[in-house]
Amino acid sequence: MKRILEPEVMDTCEEAEAYDAMDHTAVNIAFVERVVELGARQGHFLDLGTGPAQIPILLAQRCPKIRITGIDLSVNMLTLGEQHVAEAGLADRIALEYVDAKDLPYPDQSFDGVISNSIIHHLPDPLTAFREISRVVRPDGLILIRDLMRPDTPQAAQALVDCYAADDTPYQKKLFYDSFLAALTIPEIEVMLAQTGLTDAIVVQSSDRHWSVERSTP
Repeated sequence: MKRILEPEVMDTCEEAEAYDAMDHTAVNIAFVERVVELGARQGHFLDLGTGPAQIPILLAQRCPKIRITGIDLSVNMLTLGEQHVAEAGLADRIALEYVDAKDLPYPDQSFDGVISNSIIHHLPDPLTAFREISRVVRPDGLILIRDLMRPDTPQAAQALVDCYAADDTPYQKKLFYDSFLAALTIPEIEVMLAQTGLTDAIVVQSSDRHWSVERSTP
């Protein structure tokens, strides 16, 4: 099945609120646990496509010596994220910024880790983001980039939606389905990594519907 792009930015109130209301708890906890398994202990981490900041909050709670900069191009997502960060009492360790993952304004090798969950499928040309990740992360920095994996057929995508979003609203189900169609495959990601400085990172299938780019830190 060929990739079918969806909008790069989920910036309407409806989209942001629908995404925030979806139950990502299990997926987000598993993501943060993997970050810890890869060696996260302290330092400054960058979260690409932070959305409503659910993952930075979990990571900051799990690792008290880590601070996180979360970026997004959705003003409405960032507004929700700022509310959640304030409610969690973590504004001193989590900063949210309106920044494009394809054109990061940060110096080379300025982050101890770069993480991202579900931004890649939003990007028409994800290679630009991978090159920016390679630039801003320290040479021994942690990397965990995770996203949906494009199924072979629309029917397979629908089956995953039926399995994992059965209790969601029709609009939320449509968002999920469109994301599967816009997602990439592991071979496509491997080709992109070969064109960056991230050749020491590995690509793995991390669930029945996700791939991950991973690099541990000493």
